[in-house]
Amino acid sequence: MATDDKVLIQVRNLKKYYNRGTIKALDDITVDVNKGDVMAVIGPSGSGKSTFLRSLNLLEQPTGGSIFFDGVDITKKKVPDGKGRMVKMNLDLHRQKMGMVFQHFNLFPHLTIMDNMTLAPVQVKGMNENEAEKKAQGLLERVGLGDRANAYPIQLSGGQKQRVAIVRALMMEPEVMLFDEPTSALDPEMVGEVLDVMKELAKAGMTMVVVTHEMGFAREVGNRVLFMAEGKLVEEGTPEDIFDHPRNLRLKEFLSQVLK
Repeated sequence: MATDDKVLIQVRNLKKYYNRGTIKALDDITVDVNKGDVMAVIGPSGSGKSTFLRSLNLLEQPTGGSIFFDGVDITKKKVPDGKGRMVKMNLDLHRQKMGMVFQHFNLFPHLTIMDNMTLAPVQVKGMNENEAEKKAQGLLERVGLGDRANAYPIQLSGGQKQRVAIVRALMMEPEVMLFDEPTSALDPEMVGEVLDVMKELAKAGMTMVVVTHEMGFAREVGNRVLFMAEGKLVEEGTPEDIFDHPRNLRLKEFLSQVLK
């Protein structure tokens, strides 16, 4: 599919069904993610938000539809090579361009923070070890953890671990960052420190898709908000559209509960 220079990800008619189609986790989702977007995905539990996010890098295999990333349909086993031939689609290569941050930090407990940060860039991208360590130290400094490089994950708070998880993903120099409810497993006093890092990323122009229950973040930092319910993309727009002028009754009901 031809894409304009602004579009990074095109999702077309995305479906994810379970139990022979009786459960529609994703029901015909179509949306574009533009370069520089900070897209907040909101909705009630069980609405398909995380399934949608995890489908973007095929951690969830769609039942149907297409996902174009940098113009390549990553749902296909074979893609054109530009020379008239069909070649195997390199999903790992595309995944390297998509940083992923989960609810839980997924740090290797037996490795230091520095080793957690440098493992993938050195082994997967072939980055020089000294270069990787220098880059990792700079990123740790950026999120206020410059003195924790030699610590182990067990020595860090939940908020510190999540900040490490974010900059670990940045080590791969991704084109987009995918966040799956990154603050939901944190104690309330630790949420702010993680959101601050995400706000700085947004200011720096990083393309981000964020599944979140943090309505303040969605309103303040997002430039686009998607509201999902029962596997459908019910409404999308600017934060002002969604929070101040909601049109859909289900969205109005949702906001009346979460903005009390």
